[in-house]
Amino acid sequence: MRKIKIGIDVGGTFTHAVAIDVNSFDIIGKSCVPTTHNSISGVAEGVIGSMLTLLKESDISSGEVVLIAHSTTQATNALLEGDVAPVGVIAMGKGFEGTIAKKQTYLNDIFLAPGKKLPVHFRYVEISENLNNNKIESLINELTAEGAKVIVATQAFGPDNNDYEKKIVEIAGKLGIRATAACSLSQLYGLKVRTRTAIVNASMMPKMIETADLTEKAVKESGINAPLMVMRSDGGIMSIDEMRKRPILTMLSGPAAGVAAALMYARISDGIFLEVGGTSTDISVIKNGLPQVKTAKIGRNSLSIKTIDIRTLGVGGGSVPRWTAGKIIDVGPRSAHIANLHYSAYSDNSDFSDIEVEQYQPKQNDPKDYLCIKRKDGNYTLTPSAASYFLGLVSDYGHGSANIESVKNAVNAVAGKIGLSPKSLSENILNCTSQKIEKVIEALVREYKLDRSFLTLVGGGGGASAIVPHAAGFLKLPHSIAKNSEVISAIGAALGMIRDTVERSILNPSEKDIIQIRTEAYESVITMGALPETIEVNIEIDNANKKVIAIATGSSDMKSKFGGKVLTEENLMEIASQSLLTKEKNKILAKTNLLYAIGYKTIKRSFLGLLKEDLQPVVIIDKEGTIRRKFANCKVAATQMANVKTRISELIEEMRSYGDAGELIPDIIVVASGKIIDLSGLIQLSQILSVIELDIKDLPAEDAAIILATRKK
Repeated sequence: MRKIKIGIDVGGTFTHAVAIDVNSFDIIGKSCVPTTHNSISGVAEGVIGSMLTLLKESDISSGEVVLIAHSTTQATNALLEGDVAPVGVIAMGKGFEGTIAKKQTYLNDIFLAPGKKLPVHFRYVEISENLNNNKIESLINELTAEGAKVIVATQAFGPDNNDYEKKIVEIAGKLGIRATAACSLSQLYGLKVRTRTAIVNASMMPKMIETADLTEKAVKESGINAPLMVMRSDGGIMSIDEMRKRPILTMLSGPAAGVAAALMYARISDGIFLEVGGTSTDISVIKNGLPQVKTAKIGRNSLSIKTIDIRTLGVGGGSVPRWTAGKIIDVGPRSAHIANLHYSAYSDNSDFSDIEVEQYQPKQNDPKDYLCIKRKDGNYTLTPSAASYFLGLVSDYGHGSANIESVKNAVNAVAGKIGLSPKSLSENILNCTSQKIEKVIEALVREYKLDRSFLTLVGGGGGASAIVPHAAGFLKLPHSIAKNSEVISAIGAALGMIRDTVERSILNPSEKDIIQIRTEAYESVITMGALPETIEVNIEIDNANKKVIAIATGSSDMKSKFGGKVLTEENLMEIASQSLLTKEKNKILAKTNLLYAIGYKTIKRSFLGLLKEDLQPVVIIDKEGTIRRKFANCKVAATQMANVKTRISELIEEMRSYGDAGELIPDIIVVASGKIIDLSGLIQLSQILSVIELDIKDLPAEDAAIILATRKK
């Protein structure tokens, strides 16, 4: 029997579903239905509708489905639209510290979006004496009487002692009221941020839990017994039970699903991913095989959660140009379907001989100079999609090919009316979109110190071919369009790895502290269904902010990473050469049973050739040809598990250096079987040895291992 994963992406306009064969990674079915924002069941109806359509049209039996995962815009939309529940806060502290805590936790109604605020009701209680159950019940009743629908419990120094937070949540549950403990979302100091995060999370709970319940019920009624997962904003997936507790983690999960597909399906290791819809383009960075993350914000307020760093531009394949005096002055942000204009590129009637071109105001307060083509059968417009088709830039058709005759006739007719050549008109439209893309990409290159020699643009989404090919030419960068780009986010949901992040405020962490937080992250993804042998935990020590971060990822099946066709070593070296953008002779530097380190040696000369530096660019690549990591220069040591700790010590001694901040040890990464154990966030040899001992303790001593060391910049 086949094993199939179903991924579902809830977009602003459409809900897409895909079925992926776990063993081959082949797409065996797709479906698309309108997103059901206005349904009594909300977006859950579209999720289920797309899934049932997919099962029927692709002849998939319920017993073949091993996992269902979906992304959602619901959390983000709820915040933007103010569709949230009023929150009651019970803040706790004692003595002088409690007085400070009271000020930090007394938050006014939280700004969500223009004209939208989250109502907050507040109580502070001293806990110098025992806070009994009767007092807690009284506080909850007072807050609900004022209109609070959900309760937040937050306590000064909660990361050190959160017993009262948990007690309040327990009692609220017995009273039939949903509640959130601040400690369940963050173990970091910073009471104000931690409380604000808990308030936002609590406000989403009623709506998100209702959707989760409806979706889970419908899945069970369909006869599918597979786990139901939800996409997180950091690119991982989590169980629907976990989503009920922490719905805030689904913010921006739609764009995050696209990034997950870029990693797992399009197999990008270094590049900039552009997911292009009809209205907007989401731009994100993938560096060394990992997405880049940042602290989430509501308005200008920081939260204690992480999201993939996604920059959204108000320009997409269906954006409407703005024009005046025979000149295209901008494109977007209004899109054709929102402006109630037909797409000339997809018109069945290709006759544009009798038209007028006018300036047009789609909505109140919009600019009045959008381009409108008035034809007897309605109002049309040109879009970046039409311009790209006219210039022959489209090679991937996504949802379907345009009417080329209609494209040519519309562009020629409009160009004649506004005094431009058809080619200039098309180029001007795309120059406007590419200039916007350029500003974002140049900012990302600076912020993340990207190596332009490794940089490529990868397009996903239904409008990818409308935007990405021209932008790549404009920026003089290589590009590609991801296969099945129109359903890339649904693919990402299906292939997403189970993920969780644990952060804790610790000054000068000991080896014991590091092992404890690593274990907590590891056990969290185990609880959500990850197989132990698939789990990787990365540890980072942030001395500047006095915190330790553990990020655990894993899969519910072994095929999530190694399910496709195994390539020959010659094929792998060819792919490595393409990834490293070199014609030099690559060689296999080291390998395990599942992963290879492939690279070459070269010399970099500078100052008119007077200075030279020996370099060894390297990639870590799996047997299917997926680049898992890429390094501009690193040392590679092939060894056995029994010798890993000794070899790490030798490499650190060999490569240690000293700077203004004192001793610097190299970043260390260990490859064990199919795992990449990233130790680069650790800053002391003793910490590295403690963590690696835990990671490899169950592996056979004679197994091959690879150690990679790079100097800190």
